[in-house]
Amino acid sequence: MKIGFYGINAGLLSRREAILRVARAAEGAGFESLWTGEHVVAIDPQAPPSPLDPRTRIVDTVAALAFLAGATERIRLASGIILLPQRNPVVLAKELAGIDVLSGGRLILGVGVGYVPGEFEAIGVPYAERGARTSEHIEAIRALWTQDAPAFAGRFTSFAGIQSRPQPLQRPHPPIVIGGGSPAAFRRAVRQGDGWYGFMLDAEGAAEAVRALERAAGEVARPDALGPLEITITPRGRLDREAVERFAEAGVHRLVPMPRGLMQPADDEAAALDEAVAFIERTAESLGL
Repeated sequence: MKIGFYGINAGLLSRREAILRVARAAEGAGFESLWTGEHVVAIDPQAPPSPLDPRTRIVDTVAALAFLAGATERIRLASGIILLPQRNPVVLAKELAGIDVLSGGRLILGVGVGYVPGEFEAIGVPYAERGARTSEHIEAIRALWTQDAPAFAGRFTSFAGIQSRPQPLQRPHPPIVIGGGSPAAFRRAVRQGDGWYGFMLDAEGAAEAVRALERAAGEVARPDALGPLEITITPRGRLDREAVERFAEAGVHRLVPMPRGLMQPADDEAAALDEAVAFIERTAESLGL
């Protein structure tokens, strides 16, 4: 089982020294990957379905991953997830290719559609188009990352007669992990993803998601070039060897736990940061990393 760390750019970990300390602790402890979260803006005042206190600090995913590329040496760097319909895919492909090159080929691209209408209104992207934009943007990015003469003609993005160099170091491209628990997200993961990502699930929920992905595989064709679908979960509840075994039995390949209280304001940030590092050390020891 691969073990990652979720939330390296948010809440308590939105300040330079905190990010550095936790990232290096995770790398030193044998964690496989660091994962960001993303909300470009927060709804103020908070209203459903927004999960965020509007005061919550979240460093931009691209900025955070670029910073981590220079601050670490071995650990993989993942977006968990980028809200892809809110991004320009041509610009994003360029930014992320640079991160993969400068990190020595450590990028994992996690994407999702988003679910807070007010965030889309602020950015100027129609909420109803988020699924279609996500599916198309994935293919536009893939074209820029893999084609010698990139060309793409879509509903939202079209290009030809251009180059976007350097392309990513990983070939054919960095893994693309697709998040979301809707039937459309499961179909998108089967059809377009190297992996699927589920957030805050227990082992039973992960097993149900795997079954849903299997049902989706009966509805849409999976390109042979993609290979097996890798399942990543940010787990709910305590993570120990027994829990890892239950997730593995459910078909999970990577667990990306998040420390409790990471996103909440802390009265004593130094103590909260100490606890985040202690969480990494306890997890590494209990799982034998």
